[in-house]
Amino acid sequence: MISIIIPVYNQAEKLIKTLKSIAVQSYTDYEVIIVNDGSTDNVEKIFADYFKQMSSSNSYTFLNQENKGAPAARNRGYQESKGEYLFFCDADAVLKPEALEVMISHLSLSAASSYVYPSFYWGKKLFKGRDFDAELMKQAPYIHTMALIRREDFPKNGWDESIKKLQDWDLWLTMLANGKVGFYIPQVLFTVAPGGTISTWLPSFAYKLLPFLPSVKKYQAAVKVIKEKHGLI
Repeated sequence: MISIIIPVYNQAEKLIKTLKSIAVQSYTDYEVIIVNDGSTDNVEKIFADYFKQMSSSNSYTFLNQENKGAPAARNRGYQESKGEYLFFCDADAVLKPEALEVMISHLSLSAASSYVYPSFYWGKKLFKGRDFDAELMKQAPYIHTMALIRREDFPKNGWDESIKKLQDWDLWLTMLANGKVGFYIPQVLFTVAPGGTISTWLPSFAYKLLPFLPSVKKYQAAVKVIKEKHGLI
């Protein structure tokens, strides 16, 4: 079974679109755990109203907690989950109907891999993945949070709740340090709506030619935090 864990903070309307895309998945052996991270947009009622209209045999759990950030919300969901596979799904993502089936099929065939990850769209911008490369992983992030992970290979301490930015990179580096690697699926399997977890995007040249931009400074500061933690500086 796949445990689909969705942290949500003030994205009630987007969450419903995410849930609708999950409801039509071709792979149906899953549970859904939603963790409300202190939202103020009435997300619990909106979910309850949507849930009343559903006709599903799958397990849905809705949890509330005070605002602690996405890593803490993901950890709370993980602690409540039961699946052999973990899928940390953003509340602003819409999955293609075949997404879960494609990912679990590839992970089943790749015994040496602890997780699989696809390409995706952020709005109309294509974020094309690439084959797993451990050395490249140590240099820069290139794998999104929404990968399908074997539960037995997920870090015992879960997500680092002290990391505020580049949380996905931190997770994959932690797993790499434990000898766990990923496998790239060369397909687009979901779309992320702009304005959420990936709030801004800059072309790669901006990080070299425009270091004075506030967004570039914040990104570089976050990179330094991750590299220092993992001994990459």
